[in-house]
Amino acid sequence: MSNGETKTDVILIGAGIMSATLGTLLKELVPEWEITVFEKLENAGEESTNEWNNAGTGHAALCELNYTVEKPDGSIDISKAIQINEQFQLSMQFWSYLVNSKLISNPHDFIMPLPHMSMVQGKDNVTFLKKRFVSMSNNPLFQGMEFSDDPAKLMEWIPLIIQNRPSSESIAATKIDSGTDVNFGALTRILFDHLKRKNVDIKYKHSVDNMKRTSDGSWELKVRNDSGNVERHTAKFVFIGGGGGSLHLLQKSGIPEGKHIGGFPVSGIFMVCNNPDVIAQHHAKVYGKAKVGAPPMSVPHLDTRFIDNKKSLLFGPFAGFSPKFLKTGSMFDLVTSVKPNNLVTMLSAGAKNMSLTKYLIEQVMLSKEKRMEELREFIPNAKSEDWDSVAAGQRVQVIKDTEAGGKGTLQFGTEVISAADGSIAALLGASPGASTAVHVMLEVIKKCFPQHVKEWEPKIKEMIPSYGVSLMENPELLHKIHTSTTETLGLNQKELVSS
Repeated sequence: MSNGETKTDVILIGAGIMSATLGTLLKELVPEWEITVFEKLENAGEESTNEWNNAGTGHAALCELNYTVEKPDGSIDISKAIQINEQFQLSMQFWSYLVNSKLISNPHDFIMPLPHMSMVQGKDNVTFLKKRFVSMSNNPLFQGMEFSDDPAKLMEWIPLIIQNRPSSESIAATKIDSGTDVNFGALTRILFDHLKRKNVDIKYKHSVDNMKRTSDGSWELKVRNDSGNVERHTAKFVFIGGGGGSLHLLQKSGIPEGKHIGGFPVSGIFMVCNNPDVIAQHHAKVYGKAKVGAPPMSVPHLDTRFIDNKKSLLFGPFAGFSPKFLKTGSMFDLVTSVKPNNLVTMLSAGAKNMSLTKYLIEQVMLSKEKRMEELREFIPNAKSEDWDSVAAGQRVQVIKDTEAGGKGTLQFGTEVISAADGSIAALLGASPGASTAVHVMLEVIKKCFPQHVKEWEPKIKEMIPSYGVSLMENPELLHKIHTSTTETLGLNQKELVSS
């Protein structure tokens, strides 16, 4: 059974952090536009955005060692870290604007201050970390970073990790207090509550089955509601923000930009501490170095998290392989994503990444005790009974042909694919994802609404004062923004330590 056609200005597919961010930006820029959201699950932020499905690191490149690469001459390239930090600063400014505008009442519902640390073991890694520290601490974006290889200082910083270690072990860490823990699930639900109040039509339990161009250049979507009835909805602009499900929808759009692109699914498992005494001994996000052959998304980290107003402790992620593109997806997702136009790309990626696939399958087969052994590299006296495992979200890494990597190159990052005329855009990829949502959605706005950007710019700058400006090259503006966002978002460490 089919209902009549419903027209709207903008359709957002998927009720995750990306659609929440784009919808909120557009409602501030053009309040009169009508927006409809389709989400196949019962609530917002249930897939990749959910707080249990990601690390919530507030990726500002303060602790992730895979964003800083040692070059053949021994120097450290921090350009990727600079780029990601600048992008996270945009998110912080936008969230501050929402708090100041009373659109968010209590920032601690979704963001908490938390030191970000990198920790390494072994002489070569300690040398690398020291060089990285020198490169980063000279940059205004990373001011306040400390380095130590002194066991007494490390015991003060990370007692849970340092106690019961042999004194002969070579170990070092960097620490920066301006890090955060972000509950992207909570933030997404807050933003959708706000959008609902702004008359955005949010349709849960609605799956987009198909889409096609109409004669006037709009997009017509075939949507199945929870009763199984088919509805038809048209819009001038469509954003596909369906996490791992975005690739299939992009393929259904038929736009040439979506061809020769594939997806490689990676699953994950976190160990969660259930002992309050252990949880109380750790207060930081501590990132280590990925093992040789491991993908960047399996960098081991021991994280303090704030979930449901409660302090938690997670370790992981242990990567794994599942052919599903979403946790709630189908075992046929990977197979059905292979099309004639991306077959060679996918086969090339398969041939290139045999060792990665083998590694992921080995990770899936790990017993709890094997996972505990890896955890004990962080917490030497970790007890099995104190830890349970929880499945993290599915990530779909983009596979595409690139000049640098050739056919079927696996991409680690977030990518926006948009039609030449700007009528449709899809978000693919994984980390740093949610943390850079504001930057990514501003890019979508720039690509898809070029005719409006000039008139919208004053409002964008009101929401995001550093828009279009490099903070690294403007230390005064950086200091001013950092001070104001810290205050607005309640991120002053010293005030919170006692509470």
